[in-house]
Amino acid sequence: MSSHRPRKRFGQHFLHDRGVLKRLVDSINPATEDFLVEIGPGEGALTSWLLERLRRMEAIEVDRDLASQLAAQFPPPRLTVHCADALKFDFNRFPRGMRLVGNLPYNISTPLLFHLAGYASRVRDMHFMLQREVVERMVAAPATPEYGRLSVALQARFRIEKLFNVASGAFRPAPKVESALVRLLPLPTPLEIDEDLLRRAFSARRKTLRNALPGVDLAALGIDPRLRPEVLSPADYARITSSRQGEKK
Repeated sequence: MSSHRPRKRFGQHFLHDRGVLKRLVDSINPATEDFLVEIGPGEGALTSWLLERLRRMEAIEVDRDLASQLAAQFPPPRLTVHCADALKFDFNRFPRGMRLVGNLPYNISTPLLFHLAGYASRVRDMHFMLQREVVERMVAAPATPEYGRLSVALQARFRIEKLFNVASGAFRPAPKVESALVRLLPLPTPLEIDEDLLRRAFSARRKTLRNALPGVDLAALGIDPRLRPEVLSPADYARITSSRQGEKK
């Protein structure tokens, strides 16, 4: 067992279950020449499984001690380790068609997903281990309790599929919640949705649209202003965005 003590401030929970690791890698199904980037490799358990199938790969690790250990364990060119915060990392430095994978830190998973969504046009796919509750929000349908700003923002850019649940015992230390693996595939034609519009709508999700989005002529779009924000689909929000852009021209 590794001597590294998991750091709470980085939200570290290391995946160690071999059965789950195999199932995860089989779901990713990497080909030898894929350009694959692992976010938060930690102790390198998933990294070592991936490198059995890949010629080389990249990794982003914020913990300097772990980044150093990974670089020593998997010397370049097999693994290139970027010691950096994924929340601030510019993924444009990588080529189009990159594949992103990782057991994402649960304490920053939502802002990190919003950050990564900005690179949708440059990725082939994403496979992430996340808190199950977050995955359920990602795939939620309109008019359900889990549906919210994250659901709309991600579904506007990706086709999202929950693959399987993972029990807390698969990690060290065991988190207090269950996890799940999710796959995100960029849509050929993403929807354009104004982020400020989404913030306004879902910060007042219990209000009617008339009150949550004052000044927007919803009736002209065929949208009942008495509805609540959580009832509208991503396509509805894209129509509102388009109409507002038209008004500004």
